[in-house]
Amino acid sequence: MKKSPLTVYKEQFWTVPPVATADLSGQTVVITGANTGLGFEAAKHFASMGPGKLVLGCRSEVKGREAAEKIKAETGCEVVELRIVDMASFASVRAFADSFEGERVDIFVANAGVISAGYKTTADGWEESLQINDIATALLCLLLTPRLVETGDKYKTNPRLVVVSSDTHYWVSIPDEVYEAPSPWKELNKEKYVTRFRYLQTKLLDIFIMQSLAELLQDTRVIVTSMTPGYCASDLDRGFRAAGGLLGMINALRKWLLARTSEQGARQIVYAAVGSWDDPEKLRGTYLNLHEIQEPSDHAIGEEGKRRRDILWADLIGELSKVDGRVARIAKDYSG
Repeated sequence: MKKSPLTVYKEQFWTVPPVATADLSGQTVVITGANTGLGFEAAKHFASMGPGKLVLGCRSEVKGREAAEKIKAETGCEVVELRIVDMASFASVRAFADSFEGERVDIFVANAGVISAGYKTTADGWEESLQINDIATALLCLLLTPRLVETGDKYKTNPRLVVVSSDTHYWVSIPDEVYEAPSPWKELNKEKYVTRFRYLQTKLLDIFIMQSLAELLQDTRVIVTSMTPGYCASDLDRGFRAAGGLLGMINALRKWLLARTSEQGARQIVYAAVGSWDDPEKLRGTYLNLHEIQEPSDHAIGEEGKRRRDILWADLIGELSKVDGRVARIAKDYSG
């Protein structure tokens, strides 16, 4: 599917469906990037559905605790807890995943993301947005996979794994030279690929990651989906605001003209996590927009899309296996 910027901008004026609801009694919901914006609003919606436990994955303990207390006060949900995770640190991601050992996990929303200003690397040696938006996201999804699968088998439910993407993924592609490189992810880690389209590129990579996870878990009860919240007023654009000047003015004008509220965007996350409750298989491996299934970018579908996805996934599993030896085992155990 192709979708131009004009089409995406037109869709910003479409009616946003009401929030989906479900009975989450006894269930554990986990959402990263939960202290602000889309993650915070989605967490509030989940809190109103009576979960057995709602876990906010946040980088800042101060901001995370403030968010947890605010959710409790506004929803009356007393089972909100904070667990620290910094997606810019593989060690932090591993510790966060390990904290769920022996626990049930019914819904995991991989929501953490960043728009990087310029080329900046993490302590792990990866470009910041590539690690946070994609590599660490995939690592956390894989490390939580056994918890999700075990929960589905034990409680005869269909756990959900939601990877938050964006319609902006339609506007970019990944050069052939990346797929032809000895390590596509190491190639993407080079400074020359960090352009003004970098965030869009990471959202395309999220589509590939979702598709690979869906294929990996196709014979389990776990439903893997991805979605776009649309363009929303949130803290994701804080880099533009800090820049000020003409760039800041353009961003402010665009937000005023086009942006949905964070609450409206969060409804899309919630639908991916609890929508089609009576027929969850309908959403397996799908990309969602305004509660409807849409075809992803042409770059990510068909025979060529699968070829690209398989190249990226094989290399990603190799890189993540260096970070945590369990990754290779998890990928093998569920590959059929």
